[in-house]
Amino acid sequence: MAQVAAAAVGAGPDVNAAGNPTENAMAYLQDEKTDGDIANLNLGELDLTTDEFILDEVDIHIQANLEDDLVKEALKTGVDLRQYSKQVESELQRIEQVSIKDYIKESQNIALLHNQITACDSILERMEGMLSGFQSDLSSISSEIQTLQQQSVSMNVRLKNRQAVRSHLSQLVDELVVPGVMISTILDSPVTEQEFLEQLHELNNKINFAKELSFRETLACADIQDIVDRLKLKAVSKIREFILQKIYSFRKPMTNYQIPQNTLLKYRFFYQFLLANERTVAKEIRDEYVDTMSKIYYSYFKSYSSRLLKVQYEEVADKDDLMGVEDTAKKSFFSKPSLKSRNTIFTLGQRGGILSPTELEGPILVPHTAQRGDSRKSMSTYVSDCYDSIAVFLCIHIILRFRAITAKRTIPALDKYWEAVLELLWPRFELILEMNIHSIRNTDPQKLGVLDTRPHYITRRYAEFSSAIVSINQTFPNERTHTLLGQLQVEVENFVLKMAAEFPSRRDQLIFLINNYDMLLSVLMERAADDSKEVEGFQQLLLARTQEFIEEILSPPFGGMIAFMKEAEALMEKGQLDRLKNEEARITQLVRGFSSTWKQSVESMSQDVMRSFTNFKNGTSIIQGALTQLIQYYHGFHKVLNQPTFRSLAVRSELINLHHLMVEVKKHKPNF
Repeated sequence: MAQVAAAAVGAGPDVNAAGNPTENAMAYLQDEKTDGDIANLNLGELDLTTDEFILDEVDIHIQANLEDDLVKEALKTGVDLRQYSKQVESELQRIEQVSIKDYIKESQNIALLHNQITACDSILERMEGMLSGFQSDLSSISSEIQTLQQQSVSMNVRLKNRQAVRSHLSQLVDELVVPGVMISTILDSPVTEQEFLEQLHELNNKINFAKELSFRETLACADIQDIVDRLKLKAVSKIREFILQKIYSFRKPMTNYQIPQNTLLKYRFFYQFLLANERTVAKEIRDEYVDTMSKIYYSYFKSYSSRLLKVQYEEVADKDDLMGVEDTAKKSFFSKPSLKSRNTIFTLGQRGGILSPTELEGPILVPHTAQRGDSRKSMSTYVSDCYDSIAVFLCIHIILRFRAITAKRTIPALDKYWEAVLELLWPRFELILEMNIHSIRNTDPQKLGVLDTRPHYITRRYAEFSSAIVSINQTFPNERTHTLLGQLQVEVENFVLKMAAEFPSRRDQLIFLINNYDMLLSVLMERAADDSKEVEGFQQLLLARTQEFIEEILSPPFGGMIAFMKEAEALMEKGQLDRLKNEEARITQLVRGFSSTWKQSVESMSQDVMRSFTNFKNGTSIIQGALTQLIQYYHGFHKVLNQPTFRSLAVRSELINLHHLMVEVKKHKPNF
């Protein structure tokens, strides 16, 4: 609207000119009428007078006008188009006049608006200049910020690098600097003070650090090398003097060397310092200590062993104190008197307690105390003169246990010593064991005195000896020992059989065998395991001889019935039982004989068994086995007489009821 107003103002005379506004407007209209001459009007394509007008196009325009709603309405109502055109034209002129009056009325406001717009344009132009300057300033600030950011990143990198260098340099300087406290302490303080030990640790660290820097060819290392070397020499000198004085104090008579030894343990770092920085001095001190302590230990052990010799047993086994030697064997007038009782050689007794952890790690035996208290140990000076195999075997297992203890405590220095002692003891033990085996093998039963069915003393010796060896050998089993014990067992079994053969009756032979086997088992089972080879072997032998003895004692009173029952069972298996059909008299005698004498026979048999066996428990088991076997035989006798062949015998009614027999037999079982 402002543009239209401006155009209107520019087309006529100056609106702002002096004069009445109404008059000016009218003058403008006159100018318009004058300037707008119809003759000069250019109608263009609407000019019907031009030769260029095309009738076809006129038809199109007419047709388009006819489609107009107003034209249609006029045609329908029959309005005169000419009149209607004039009416429209007059209306347009009226509206135009009204619009001109409105424009004239608002001319001052339009002029004011024009002035304001012009002022705004100047203001906006100045603002545009300011914003352009501000934009240029911002672009320069942005470049400065980028520059500052780059400088900040660069400064941050330099700071980190300097901090890293500072940490390394500060550590390097701290390690290189030798404080005055260290110098004064190493030079002036005694080595026994805690401060000296602490500064010695620091000095050792600086020495190691200086060595490390020297490999890297660090120039700063040369600045402290001289003072560090001087401090090291001073510390080595003071430590050497201190330790040698302590070692020399061991040599004083009646000195308890364990006290200065414990004192040296508190300063163990001194030797570590010498070993790391002055090996020649460390070797000198070690050699001096080893030489001094070896002499002390040698003198102590020499004195101790000489005193131990005085507390040995007065009776020591010799080559004649073997398992197969007779106790009553006579010797020549000039022969050495043997032990009062050889049984002590083959029994473990209280000696096995030495293998307990308490005894192994307990205090050592004090010789003069042992003499006063009469507490004596069997000590053999020379192994080659010893014939006590259990004592040698105990020594072997003492060494094995001590070797295990030292291995657990990581003390390998004694390994060679243990091996040397074992190489000395094992052959001696095997030799003594083989000598005992040969002594039993060469024993003549006829030279062993009066025959007796009780356990033989040689058998008892073997039982005590074998149980002792087996019990000791359980912790550290040795296959060679098992082999020798197996050979010894075979010889003892042969010896028992040879001794049994000296008895005239089979009954006495069985009693002798059972008594000896039972004694062997009872002794072995006290110390050895129930599943050991020795126990299993003698159990089988005892069971076989016991069964044979039961048959032997049942034969005299009940042999006829047992023989008939076995014969009848054999014929029953063959289906030939009718062959005994004519044995009625024999059967009658057997039935009536058993019924009349079985109680007396059982009583007599029980008493005889209890008198024959030294072990009441063994005798009781034999009686029970015999009575059980008797009931089984009588039950078999019943079965035979219940066969069709013998059912018609009248004597069957005199048979004792089996249940009644079992009740009566139980009354004869001894209770112990």
